[in-house]
Amino acid sequence: MNLKEQYSQLIKAEAKRLGFSFCGISKAGFLENEAAALEKWLNEGRNGKMVYMENHFDKRLDPTLLVDGAKSVISFLYNYHNPEPIFGSNQYKISQYAFGEDYHLVVKDKLKELMLFINETIGEVNGRAFVDSAPILEKAWAQKSGLGWMGKNGNIIHKKAGSYFFLSELILDLDLEYDKPVTDHCGSCTACIDACPTEAIYEPQKVDGSKCISYFTIELKDAIPPEMKGTWENWIFGCDICMDVCPWNRFSKKHEEPRFEPKESWLAFEKKDWEEITEDVFQELFKKSPLKRAKYNGLKKNIDFLLNS
Repeated sequence: MNLKEQYSQLIKAEAKRLGFSFCGISKAGFLENEAAALEKWLNEGRNGKMVYMENHFDKRLDPTLLVDGAKSVISFLYNYHNPEPIFGSNQYKISQYAFGEDYHLVVKDKLKELMLFINETIGEVNGRAFVDSAPILEKAWAQKSGLGWMGKNGNIIHKKAGSYFFLSELILDLDLEYDKPVTDHCGSCTACIDACPTEAIYEPQKVDGSKCISYFTIELKDAIPPEMKGTWENWIFGCDICMDVCPWNRFSKKHEEPRFEPKESWLAFEKKDWEEITEDVFQELFKKSPLKRAKYNGLKKNIDFLLNS
């Protein structure tokens, strides 16, 4: 076994020990195929008011601009699936990924541990950790690293474990053994396209961000367009519809991360409790929660929209 294989196996074993479900490695370089697609998506205004998607165009496509001398992109999948039915008909819905502590904090802690392990075990390696917080095309790298294929809903699907995963990366100036992409297994299935109530999936693998329920309830700071009234039921933060209907998610398993468990304090909230929530209660209940991204006013905006639909 050569050093590249040895290092790769060490990293993958430690990633598994830290709780990552899957780890794949690809060669750092310019994402030529994705460049034209990203440019077209932006030119068509599919990013809506997410102007940050227009920034750092070159860096999104080339990891060597993020880490000097980058040679490898290591991609990770971290499970967050909670298969238990949480919300009843008299409750508002929150996307599964937001049930527990903010994944940026949880996964970043794991990546820091892994980076420390690499430097202690392999030697001084220059690199950076990314958890959905920098200009990097995470899904493209996960695909190149063999962690799954791009589903028609735009999510990475793993053949044995579905798509309820957080994506993250380490970009290193270290040569490693590279994995190969896997083939697409969506076939003729259109379950996600058919189920999307806002028709955000305008072509297979292409999602109009400006039409997605997650965009309206998390990213959009302005009022939700009135033509969307009556389109979706009870979602006040994010949306899981396109993943809930995906046949591959029958293989999804319950996560094993204690920090992703929902707080009992809000699990029993009925609609009235959400409608009457004060800012102080919101700040206390969701101190380290992804819901902080929408902020109190954003959450109230989403609730008011549903009340007036």
